[in-house]
Amino acid sequence: MGNRNGGGYVPGATGTPVRDALFDRVPPHDDDAEMAVLGGMLMSKDAIGEVSQMIEVTDFYQPKHQTIYEAIINLFSASQPVDAVLVANELLKHGDLDKVGGADYLHSLVAAVPTAANATYYAEIVHQRAILRNVIAAGTKIAQLGYSAEGSQAEDVVNLAQAEVYEMSVGKVRQDYSAIYPVVRDTLDQIDKLQQGLVNKGVPTGFHDIDDVTQGLQPGQMVVVAGRPAMGKSTLGIDFARAAALHHNLTTIVFSLEMSKVELAQRIISAETDIPLGALRRADEITPERWNTLNSFWTKLESAPLFIDDSPNMSLMEIRAKCRRLKQTNDLKLVVIDYLQLMTSGKQVESRQQEVSEFSRALKLLAKELEVPVVALSQLNRGPEMRNDKKPQLSDLRESGSIEQDADVVFLVHRPDFYDKEDRPGEADIIMAKHRNGPTETFHLAFLGAMSKFQDMPQDYSNQGV
Repeated sequence: MGNRNGGGYVPGATGTPVRDALFDRVPPHDDDAEMAVLGGMLMSKDAIGEVSQMIEVTDFYQPKHQTIYEAIINLFSASQPVDAVLVANELLKHGDLDKVGGADYLHSLVAAVPTAANATYYAEIVHQRAILRNVIAAGTKIAQLGYSAEGSQAEDVVNLAQAEVYEMSVGKVRQDYSAIYPVVRDTLDQIDKLQQGLVNKGVPTGFHDIDDVTQGLQPGQMVVVAGRPAMGKSTLGIDFARAAALHHNLTTIVFSLEMSKVELAQRIISAETDIPLGALRRADEITPERWNTLNSFWTKLESAPLFIDDSPNMSLMEIRAKCRRLKQTNDLKLVVIDYLQLMTSGKQVESRQQEVSEFSRALKLLAKELEVPVVALSQLNRGPEMRNDKKPQLSDLRESGSIEQDADVVFLVHRPDFYDKEDRPGEADIIMAKHRNGPTETFHLAFLGAMSKFQDMPQDYSNQGV
């Protein structure tokens, strides 16, 4: 059974090795290191605790070593003592003892290791070899995709290739299913931590009532902010980004397909300093006092984790690639895209509606893959203008296709004074038309157009000028 190239093993109950069919040559592995890791674990409980944090069962190349490792971990997890005899009994119970070479093989593992102190060193060797096998497997898969794809699928293949490499680089082990018991246990643990204040509630929006209902924007959610042109959807999206990055130090990226970096920066400056947006565009209105305010704001921004990208004709593939990179380098926490209908796929599609639906689905998958909320701004069609009260509805999402289906939360921005200056001037309704994980609600915010921001409704708002 000690064949170093693994040629004598076939997939079965004892583990699923990577067979040579995937590789042109013998895949990277180190049988001696695998044996030394297991020998150390059989000698020391401390070694088991440390090694189990470093490697997965699939990191072992030899199926029999996978089986032995699993038996050790099972005993350790059940708070049972671990040694060669007890592991042999555990394997015997499951009918696997003969498959791994019998009790003699377990004793030979212990005899081959002088001390358990080096177990973590050997575990690192095993893990590195496993990474190399994954690199080869991913490369082979990507090559196969390239050969089998049609010319029109090139971008899809690039995206799949990026996803493969990203998953490998963050060290995630793909598992398609979980038993319900541990999932419920983890959920109850999460609730317990939430009650004790040990868990962050999500990415704060900066608005008290919205955060109260949503518990913040949740990782993996696709959040749609929609409105008619000039209604303030971009302003609300930037408000979310400001709250996360500038007030809670959470890495945020804004993809602005409509406004330039300078326009976006002007809005952020105005919202943060309360210097009217119009004043920033007129040199004579920047007084020495305002210069002081601007300079002190600028110094505060030195380490602010807010990124802005205004690249023209931004494709979905670029957005995904940039988000993955920021997740790896800066621990990305929030993505804002302004706005959905301006994105391009760069390929021919049957209809614009189908293309926007594809964007929507892809952004939802990106949110789940990176475990961050993705806020996508979206246009509404002319539906609200046909109604007497001008209020938007979920069905007004323009070229909606699957937007309303994919979104976890949909905010519709409505300002009555846009249609009638006397109707609740300076107020806005943020209608939560969809909330997958809770109740829907309408939030009343103050709209300070001159400062390009929304804010919680102050008690004395009626006395303030906008």
